[in-house]
Amino acid sequence: MAKATLKVEGMSCQHCVSSVEGALKEIGAEGKVDLQSGSVEVAYNENSTTIEKIKAAIEDQGYDVKA
Repeated sequence: MAKATLKVEGMSCQHCVSSVEGALKEIGAEGKVDLQSGSVEVAYNENSTTIEKIKAAIEDQGYDVKA
C-alpha cells in the first residue's frame, strides 16, 4: 500500500471532507482529510490506481491539488 500527502486548497467544512474522502473511495483509495493543515493523507494500491487519478478525483470535486 503506497501513501502520499497532498496539499489541497478550498476545503473548509465537513461537507468538503465527505466529498474528498468519498471521491477517493470510489477509485479504491483511502483518504484522511485534515482541514486545519489543508492536506489529505492518501493510502492506495499502486496496482489499481495512480497518484494522477487520485489528484483528478479530488479536483473533480472542485478543489485544487497543489502537491
